[in-house]
Amino acid sequence: MLLLKTAFKNILGGGMRTWLNVAVLSFTFVIIVWFNGITDGWVQESRQETIAWETGDGQFWMPEYDRYDVFTLPDAHAPIPNGYREGMAKGDLMPVLVVQGTVYPGGGRVMNIQLKGIPAGQTAVKLPTQGLADREEISALVGKRMARSAGLQEGDYVMVRWRDRWGAFDARQIRIAGVFDSKVPAVDTGQLWLDIEDLQQMTGMDGEATYLILSVGTEVPVDSGWVFKSLAYLTADLDEMLAANRIEMVILFIILLSVALLAVFDTQTLSIFRRQKEIGTYVALGMTQKRVATLFTLEGTAYSLLAIVVGAIWGTPVLLWQAKVGMPMPDLIEETGIAIGNVIYPIYTFTAILWTILVIVFSSALISYWPARKITKQNIVLSLKGKIL
Repeated sequence: MLLLKTAFKNILGGGMRTWLNVAVLSFTFVIIVWFNGITDGWVQESRQETIAWETGDGQFWMPEYDRYDVFTLPDAHAPIPNGYREGMAKGDLMPVLVVQGTVYPGGGRVMNIQLKGIPAGQTAVKLPTQGLADREEISALVGKRMARSAGLQEGDYVMVRWRDRWGAFDARQIRIAGVFDSKVPAVDTGQLWLDIEDLQQMTGMDGEATYLILSVGTEVPVDSGWVFKSLAYLTADLDEMLAANRIEMVILFIILLSVALLAVFDTQTLSIFRRQKEIGTYVALGMTQKRVATLFTLEGTAYSLLAIVVGAIWGTPVLLWQAKVGMPMPDLIEETGIAIGNVIYPIYTFTAILWTILVIVFSSALISYWPARKITKQNIVLSLKGKIL
């Protein structure tokens, strides 16, 4: 405790040099906490939105279906097994039929799309399918991205072509019943959502589906022949992308922390160089050279402790304000295919803040010990005379 008090007195007596080091370290501390908060906020929002709009708590795929291979779509449909009927009746399972199609939005343009059938009025996902209940004509929902790329608006009619189960082409005008806004591109880009009964009738696939969505909070039913895809599998792409982002974040942290710790290292090296007589005096008064080295190490560590306190003072209101207003994202972010909103709201967790503090303190102690360890090898007699080794 005495060494720690002495260390704080020594660095506080350093004047402007001390406060410059503290300012750099506190800035690094706040930036790391903020960046972690932005990443955690994005992760949580992306996962929640993906579950709410697309995956549910998992999906049952018919064996021939592969969402990454469009060539499987002609065969990716089958009658729904009886084992799933009870879950569908309770609303625990929601069937989705996927058919490859083409849309002609006008102006001589042609767009390849996927026609997806879903029960009108379902509640398993957030798709606003209530507008598909109109039985007078075939209606469809489109996402904001799809509507913008195809130039469609609510109430428009668009020509759609598809193949039925026998391979014959058919076409019909379909009314756009609504345009929904989702942060999940996987339910938006290149897709038209229809009532599943309409799509089954159009394609001759009565009673068939491509996959079933398991509602959030329900139990997985008994296996009835279709392949269950867990939430971990369905969000694997998101997890891999986040893992890559974590690597980039670590590299950024290393750069920031290296710049901040370089100032501490230079300060401690210069301090040991200039305080030769003081080091010799400490030893002459009874301190071992190892304790003197510990004192200088604690001085370097004290910079980080003081920086954390200063960073908490000025950084807390800034971080709380950022958590309230969020960080706006450019409109082009929608074209990246990432599940992300127009604004990211950071989430600051105790674990992330604690790890940041531990890393900064440990790194400061390590970088301070590096020059201080030379004290144990110094000739104390020469140090008392002020001679530099």
